[in-house]
Amino acid sequence: MATIMNGERQFHIKTLPEEVGRYVILPGDPGRVPKIADYLDGAVQVAHNREYNVYTGSLLGEKVTVCSTGIGGPSAAIAVEELVKCGADTFIRIGTSGGIDLDVLGGDLIVASAAVRSEGTSHEYLPEGYPAAANFEVLSALAESAAELSDENPGNRYHVGVVHSKDSFYGEVEPDGSSVSDKIKTNWDSYLKCGCLTSEMECAAIFSVGIVRKVRCGAVLTALWNAERSKRGYPDFITDDTTRGIKCAVSAIKLLIKRDRVK
Repeated sequence: MATIMNGERQFHIKTLPEEVGRYVILPGDPGRVPKIADYLDGAVQVAHNREYNVYTGSLLGEKVTVCSTGIGGPSAAIAVEELVKCGADTFIRIGTSGGIDLDVLGGDLIVASAAVRSEGTSHEYLPEGYPAAANFEVLSALAESAAELSDENPGNRYHVGVVHSKDSFYGEVEPDGSSVSDKIKTNWDSYLKCGCLTSEMECAAIFSVGIVRKVRCGAVLTALWNAERSKRGYPDFITDDTTRGIKCAVSAIKLLIKRDRVK
């Protein structure tokens, strides 16, 4: 039976299987895709629809795709679902975040081991209580790459651990504007006590799709600033430079390609 899903190209990202690599880097911002694609060999744009800007090139002779996801879990999940249908099986989210743990300063890299599921998308993939965890192979490659790009200077360090995924950006930065501000702030304080590193909007959804579709997903995030340090008047850095995060993702893809070849 014919439906709107039966087109030759994927319904949202508008790609064909031959246009997508096994390895995929997932930024949120469509405008960041060409910058990431510059790190690939021979990258060209293969599709652009809505928030999905897609380039494909190669690293170490293997086809690699960069696809933006837009903001939030629903659009990120759609991207992963349709990329999997095109044959992709390894995904690295690269994004920005706001630090929670006081040891995280603006400019630091965070490699996500798992994500707190404070959003809605993951709940349509995983049962309650099931963790949205990163794939260990991807996590290990990202941690190794982050270590090589970091030092002990604040703003140039890296951290590995749990991150917080949410649906409302302003619920984080302006919680008093919400009718459920007490709940938001109570949960936030709990995440802080548990050592949650940073807050963002896509990891839980991407990891959850990866778990259910049996593909490998991980994430490296750049802390733009630390919300808790700002509230307390502690010193911090503010940055919008994601270059180190991009280099970390590209380096991790290269490590995964090399390791996959000897399996």
